Amino acid sequence: MIIKTKKYKLETSTYIKMAMLEILRKQWWFIIGPIAIACLAFIWPSWWFISGAILIVVLYLLFWAVQFTGVTQLEQNKIIFEKMAYEIDGRQILMKINEKQGMPVNWDMIKTAKKTKDAYFLSLSKAQFIHLPFRIFNNPNDLKMMDAYLKRKNLIA
Repeated sequence: MIIKTKKYKLETSTYIKMAMLEILRKQWWFIIGPIAIACLAFIWPSWWFISGAILIVVLYLLFWAVQFTGVTQLEQNKIIFEKMAYEIDGRQILMKINEKQGMPVNWDMIKTAKKTKDAYFLSLSKAQFIHLPFRIFNNPNDLKMMDAYLKRKNLIA
C-alpha cells in the first residue's frame, strides 16, 4: 500500500532549529568538557576558566549554526526546501516535486527515526533529515501505516 501525502515545504528556519536540536541531542557530551573546565574555577579562582568554558560552548554552537545555515544556501540543497509531496511504501520514500521529478530514498538510507508529538523525524545524516508533519497525511490510516512501516524496518519500537 502506498501512502500519498499533501505537498509540504520545509522552511529553512525550521530546518536550522531542528538540526541544532538534533546535534545537541546527539552530542550532549561535548558540554561536559567545558563544565569541567569551569569547575576548575573553584580550585583556582579565576575568571579565565569560566569565560574559557563559555567561549568554547558558544563557538561550538556557532560552528554548527553556520554549518546548518550554509546547507540552506547551497544550490545542490535547494531541492530540500521546495514544496514536495511524498509517496511512501515498503521499498522507499519517494520525494516528488511534481509528477515527473522526484528522488527516492531507500529505507536502508535512514539511520534513525523518531516520532514526536506532531511529526516524524527521519535522520539520514547529521545535516540531512526528512521531516513529515502529521498534518500532511490525508487520514489517520496513513499515520497507522507509517507507524507500521517504521516498526517493520526496526526504526521505532
